[in-house]
Amino acid sequence: MRRLTIRFPLIAEGMAVLAVLLCVALVSPARADPPLDQAMAAVFTVHTATDEDRFLGSAFLWGAGEVAVTNAHVVADVAEVRLTDTAGRAQIGRIVARDAVRDVAVISVTPGRAGLVAGSALALGEQVWALGAPLGIAFTVTAGHVSALARQIETAVPIRMIQHDAAVNPGSSGGPLIDAEGRLVGMNAQIANGSRMFVGIGYAISAADLGRIVDGLVGETLPPFPELGLTARPVDRQIAAALAVPTGGVLVDAVDPTGVARALQAGDVILAVNGGALAQAGDLAFAIEAAQVRGRAELTLRRGVKEVSVTLDLIPPAPVLALRDLTGTQHQTEYTLPKLGITLDAAGQVTDLADPSPALVAGVAVGDVVVSVNGGPVDAAPLGDGAVLVLLRGPDGRTRHVVIDPFAKPGFRALGGANVLDPDVVVF
Repeated sequence: MRRLTIRFPLIAEGMAVLAVLLCVALVSPARADPPLDQAMAAVFTVHTATDEDRFLGSAFLWGAGEVAVTNAHVVADVAEVRLTDTAGRAQIGRIVARDAVRDVAVISVTPGRAGLVAGSALALGEQVWALGAPLGIAFTVTAGHVSALARQIETAVPIRMIQHDAAVNPGSSGGPLIDAEGRLVGMNAQIANGSRMFVGIGYAISAADLGRIVDGLVGETLPPFPELGLTARPVDRQIAAALAVPTGGVLVDAVDPTGVARALQAGDVILAVNGGALAQAGDLAFAIEAAQVRGRAELTLRRGVKEVSVTLDLIPPAPVLALRDLTGTQHQTEYTLPKLGITLDAAGQVTDLADPSPALVAGVAVGDVVVSVNGGPVDAAPLGDGAVLVLLRGPDGRTRHVVIDPFAKPGFRALGGANVLDPDVVVF
């Protein structure tokens, strides 16, 4: 009986504690999702909208949630993509605007959920998290720190990026970079030049630049960055000493005679734009962007031993960025063999292939005979808006099927730098 008289009070006390904890649990509000979870809920994986379902990269909901944002190189020039979120919900989004130079694209989405909002200014060394699908591994988060705040990566592009060491790899492009509060600080866009894989340095377009670009694209107030039509190199110390000019300017290598900068000559040194000296070669891109407001840029040049002025007309061509232009011309609702790049003779033999074209990418060759299309006869009827299955007979008599995807592209845009032999040469 002594044992019983000791245990009963302990059991009663335990029951009382459990009752109190239960009451607290019932009246306490549910714990809010932590910042990383909330931010990841706004992230998408991006695939082609066709049956090929090819992985392209990452994207995320922007601001009020009416659009998603990604890199222009992620979507290339397709008109639609398939977006999938962490809950497995998929939707088809149209590319409503894109800027290939600044590497930003805007995608329409079904409204109803809020997107990411910009955080406060970053500090050097601050911890950040990269969200996205590196190497196609969906909804991955990696941590790192800000290693530089304003790094111009491409000399011909007027963007200064956030440099950080959160691991990013192919597929991370278009994903958000967030702070400890889950707020947007940038969009991951590049890996350090010289490597396809992460080497400890990643670059993100800052939220401030992103806001300016996205608002300008959606409102159609951001003019496309002009292609000047010249190749040039930075004036380093050796070149400056040889030409007796200050360092920091730009030495012109070649000029397109039909381009905006056709008044320049090989050998010219661009010293200033609209009175502002070029402290480094990359300043030229920012100066040209600023001069677009006026519609012209006054260049101060050293030509031989003389200093001359040349005015460039920067009035942009017709609008290039809106969805109505893209879907009206590039996005077909119905395809025919000629629209896929195939020219046939009366016997059904391929006599010509457009280069580039979806048929050429699929492996169709001149000399092949088209035996059937989508399992049926070969005729001029529309083929729908998806991939086309074509049975071919080659010159050797063997038959084979090929799938022709109207949205297929021969490759991806290179990340960073101009594809030229001399790494110092920049294409403007």
